Amino acid sequence: MWNTLHVGDNLDVLPLLPAASVDVVYTDPPYNTGNDFAYADRFRDGSHADPYAGRHAAWTAMMRPRLEAVREVLAPHGAVFVSIDDNEAAHLRLLMDEVFGEANFLAQVVVNLNPKGRQLGRGFATSHEYVLAYARHLPSCAVDGASTEAVDEADFPLTTPDGRRFRYLPLRNTNKKFNPVSTPTLHYPLHGDPATGRVSVSEFDGSTALTPVFGDGRPAVWRWSRPRVEERPDDLECRVIRGRSGERADIFQRDWLHREGGRRKKLRTIWLAEEIGSTDTAVAELKAVVGHVFESPKPTGLVRRILSTLPADVVVLDPFAGSGTTGHAVALANAADGGARRCISINSAEPTRAGSNAQLAGLATVADITRARLAAVAELVGGGLEVVVKSPDIR
Repeated sequence: MWNTLHVGDNLDVLPLLPAASVDVVYTDPPYNTGNDFAYADRFRDGSHADPYAGRHAAWTAMMRPRLEAVREVLAPHGAVFVSIDDNEAAHLRLLMDEVFGEANFLAQVVVNLNPKGRQLGRGFATSHEYVLAYARHLPSCAVDGASTEAVDEADFPLTTPDGRRFRYLPLRNTNKKFNPVSTPTLHYPLHGDPATGRVSVSEFDGSTALTPVFGDGRPAVWRWSRPRVEERPDDLECRVIRGRSGERADIFQRDWLHREGGRRKKLRTIWLAEEIGSTDTAVAELKAVVGHVFESPKPTGLVRRILSTLPADVVVLDPFAGSGTTGHAVALANAADGGARRCISINSAEPTRAGSNAQLAGLATVADITRARLAAVAELVGGGLEVVVKSPDIR
């Protein structure tokens, strides 16, 4: 079963999940836009006491026990990703530092969900939100900040006769902090012939002994050890280049676009709408399966990018499931790569707004929206849907 929906207040449902049973959390909590929250502002001990005054304190009081509950269900190698806008980005950062530990901070990603910018209101046309990412325990975190989707084929302009794409990278380490003094074992001669391109650790007919140097002639070091050169001689090539003092022979690595294990590249911390989708595309995605029944959903591409940094069999949790974007993204990812991801979505049975598109469509609660979308996704994409009702009561 790819998707499970729990209907109930997340503060009631989260303690029912086994500790350390979730690999990754993505969630889009209520933004503090000045409206009342759909979630009760209470701590797990039942206290209604709020030691602070003001709108930000009320939002923080609502979020703190839920983040603490999320932390309990995260595996030691897990991570949490939370969407937020400028209203509470600063307070959420401090709160997550407190709950997860400042040392476990992964990134604050800028997400370009509204490329045109919001034209209403004063000031600038805001075109971005944020995703705050924290590890449960950074040294053991399974998140790989690299992804296959970040690789640009245009960076590999050369092609072998058999059709393989590659680029040349200097075998010399270009970082000057690595030199014969700091890394003496990587300063050694290699033998190369620019006429044939052959490279070897041993001398051969027609070869020239080459040691690594910086552009100004100072001694440098190679990036590869002797054993690695011996293992992969066909990935190296001796070529003639033009340096400051004229032509000279140097050694280059042929860096392949498609390599064993798959090529990955580190994701940047600005995610553009053309890469992951926008609020407009998110509305279109939702409309295609259940109609325009939810304001400002997130695009599935945002969640799929997060999933691309993790193994294909993770357990995903969304404690503020909203329209069901996370479950939808999990189903799409599994269908695309044959993965075995599972998603646990939680949403409350809070009534939808009177006269809203959702209510007119017969969706009486926000959980009904989630259920309708995930049921449609199961029908269209596969993976099934299990629904667990915690309590019909709104507390």
